[in-house]
Amino acid sequence: MSALGQTRPAALAGAFYPAEPAALRAMIGEFMDRAPLHQVAPKAIVSPHAGYVYSGPIAATTLKPLMARAAQIRRVVMLGPPHRMPVKRFCVPSVRAFATPLGEVPLDPQWMALVREHPGVVVDDAPHAQEHCLETQLPFLQQILGTFTIVPILVGGASADEVSALLARLWGGDETLVLISSDLSHYHDYSRTQTLDEAARRAIETLRPDQLGEEQACGRHSLRGLLARATDLDLRATTLDLRNSGDTAGHANRDRVVGYGGWSFEYAAQARIAERERQQLANVARQAISLGLKHGRAAKVNAHTFSRTLQAMRATFVTLTLDGRLRGCIGSVVPHEPLVTDVAANAYKAAFQDPRFPKLSQDEVSRLEVSVSILSHPRPMQVGSEAEAIDALHPEVDGVILEARDPQGQTRRGLFLPHVWHELPDPKQFMRHLKAKAGLSPEGWPAGARLWRYRTETFH
Repeated sequence: MSALGQTRPAALAGAFYPAEPAALRAMIGEFMDRAPLHQVAPKAIVSPHAGYVYSGPIAATTLKPLMARAAQIRRVVMLGPPHRMPVKRFCVPSVRAFATPLGEVPLDPQWMALVREHPGVVVDDAPHAQEHCLETQLPFLQQILGTFTIVPILVGGASADEVSALLARLWGGDETLVLISSDLSHYHDYSRTQTLDEAARRAIETLRPDQLGEEQACGRHSLRGLLARATDLDLRATTLDLRNSGDTAGHANRDRVVGYGGWSFEYAAQARIAERERQQLANVARQAISLGLKHGRAAKVNAHTFSRTLQAMRATFVTLTLDGRLRGCIGSVVPHEPLVTDVAANAYKAAFQDPRFPKLSQDEVSRLEVSVSILSHPRPMQVGSEAEAIDALHPEVDGVILEARDPQGQTRRGLFLPHVWHELPDPKQFMRHLKAKAGLSPEGWPAGARLWRYRTETFH
């Protein structure tokens, strides 16, 4: 038996959140009622963990999409940073359950056994006894999910690769949710906090663990590991909320605030933005073309006037067709600006700067079909020959990027969107044409050639 007994009692009830069950349910219910509902289906989430008066509204926005999956989720793997006692790499408790004013949440015995077998994991109840990062998530989860088990892990100085390896062991299927508990920057003034937290947002949305700095997130070690795992599994990260204590707890003291953010991680192949946001992007693309015709230059788009989903850092392509034939196609391979801004820029370029076509004319606009593709992050394909590349392709779903040097030593790159499979359904022909598009000989396999695959969400 551990020092805590078989159940870890609620250590923060009455401090971080109400100790009385009815008051706690009412507070969470009010947060949930006020929170916007984002159209996401998270496999993993990042949620803040301060006192509810500070981070509760952001946690509600982050966790609200789980309501649609409540009957499906049976297990929550929880990772967070130790605040009270040091942890070298990973620490799990020996208890059988965590308690809150809303009841007990059992630990998953089979999965806890898996964790204990993992390198770098120690069993110690002391770091968990007064730790708030995981406890503060539980009342929200109890109210949303009902019955579920947890796998609570404190993460100390583990590397991104070490955390990713642990997550791989515990990833599970649709029945398992991964929750990273983390606040953002701490105790800067309001302006500095916004700057740091916006940089963290960009790092998270672009899946760049190396760009998540030491002062940008207290749960950075867990978060970096999730970003590494997200890259391997082709997940799409979406910011659901991003505020700080100066926003939620009043404007009186903005000299020392703490940042809070909420993120959803979905499989890119399944992720879909809401229909209304699709229509907004299609309209932005058409307006960019119309303004280009009128003024001869690209339109400026203020991304902050759009939803968080459309502000997300995304790579996009805009494809123009006229009477069923390609009329222009330009895009970005990696995310470097907000989704809505990228769509506007690429729509203008596809209409007026695609070197394969003359500039679009006014009489063509009424017959023009505009298609927008949101790209997932390109993932390298480990192939050493053309035969291996052809075998590795997934027809109809893979977008593919090829990079190689030509006989003169110049770097050449070619890209096909997934819809090219409709014209070139045979993988051999697909690869031949991709080499030709890159300016390479369609015969043979260039030495040192590299391939990446990606998926798209495409709509008109």
